[in-house]
Amino acid sequence: MATQYITFTIAGGLYGLEVMQVEETLGHLPRTPVPLAPQGVAGLVNLRGQVVTAIDVRPRLGVAPLAPHQESMMVVVSHAGESMSLLVDEVGEVLTVDEADFEPAPPTLSDDVRALVGGAYKLDGRLLLAFDVAVAVGA
Repeated sequence: MATQYITFTIAGGLYGLEVMQVEETLGHLPRTPVPLAPQGVAGLVNLRGQVVTAIDVRPRLGVAPLAPHQESMMVVVSHAGESMSLLVDEVGEVLTVDEADFEPAPPTLSDDVRALVGGAYKLDGRLLLAFDVAVAVGA
């Protein structure tokens, strides 16, 4: 059986979310900081009147924050009835992968990355890491 993934990159890694988990993808939008927010909460975003929490997963992946002059893009996901925005470096394309090609996350990945992905798909010369939304949003 085939599944479609929306792809995105963070610090050079290729990640994907099942299309059905994604509400929309957006360019950079201004965020309102949240005082005393836990690490990873990058602020609040107003999406057409709906306030959405922006989650920066870079700290959870163990990678450095984006440089001040770089702007992140957003992948808006729905989890447990709530919309949240994951900050990513760049949104890619929609890929169709065969579920038979799904494998556990390789042991060569860091523990931080392995904690946020459910497994991987081998593509031509790259790995598509299947992102686990529930873990990423702290559920």
